[in-house]
Amino acid sequence: MLVFFTDTDCDITPEIAKEYGFQLISMPYIINEVETKPYEDFDEFDAKTFYNSLRNGVLPKTCAISPGKYIEYFEPHFAQGNDILYVHFSKEMSGTFSSMNIALEELKEKYPERKFYSIDTKAITALSYLIIKKMGQLYKEGKSIEELLEWANENVDKYALYFYADDLKFFKLSGRVSNFSATMGNILGIHPIIHINQDGIMTNVSKSKGRISTLNKILSMVDEIQEDITEYPIVIAHTDAPELAEKLAEMVKQKYGENLKIEFVMVNPTAGAHCGPNCVGIAFHAKHR
Repeated sequence: MLVFFTDTDCDITPEIAKEYGFQLISMPYIINEVETKPYEDFDEFDAKTFYNSLRNGVLPKTCAISPGKYIEYFEPHFAQGNDILYVHFSKEMSGTFSSMNIALEELKEKYPERKFYSIDTKAITALSYLIIKKMGQLYKEGKSIEELLEWANENVDKYALYFYADDLKFFKLSGRVSNFSATMGNILGIHPIIHINQDGIMTNVSKSKGRISTLNKILSMVDEIQEDITEYPIVIAHTDAPELAEKLAEMVKQKYGENLKIEFVMVNPTAGAHCGPNCVGIAFHAKHR
């Protein structure tokens, strides 16, 4: 049997995991030196409370999972004679995968006959979510590991994401923008537009002043690389910014028609710790990253 793992940094909730038969790895965050593991230390993500705490000055941190924790996730399935497929967020965004590799080396010695496969979505949050839900459909249909790997190899780079940050101090904390850019950006109301490239790295691709102007800029970028956008699901994700998310959806529908397959997703707290509240972005089928 092949067991499908994914993680909370991909915005997968326990409800979605149950729907597709996923096993869910919790990616932790730290507030006031207290580590919290989503959906292990709480049952439901209270996004309003979490993002309000960030608005009120809380600056969360994130941390890697220990090798021992990965062993806790994987070993029971190897012990039962199952193989594992782990479809995860970008390995370029975290050192946690070094811990995972240490755990796998230990497990390979103990279970040499078992196989572990991994697929890097080269993304996070909405973009990973879009890829993983499609793979979940294939998994439920009983596709083989070879078919799943082939689909990923051909399609991971056929989805893209653009989003903007509202308050640059969170990216400043995570090293995404310089101190000067963060300070001046907030003073001037300038929003960087972030893209995740084909290497799975966040890059600033543009900037705009004012929220609506920024959404228009994002939409123009979507139009440049979208492919058959009316035929594929679209994910609009936000960090407790439902009105902005609805506005972006309205703009997309005005451009491409009312019959789009749009899903709204709340960004998980671990990823949200890096971008802060009031962010919004769109993931979609594209010609390329």
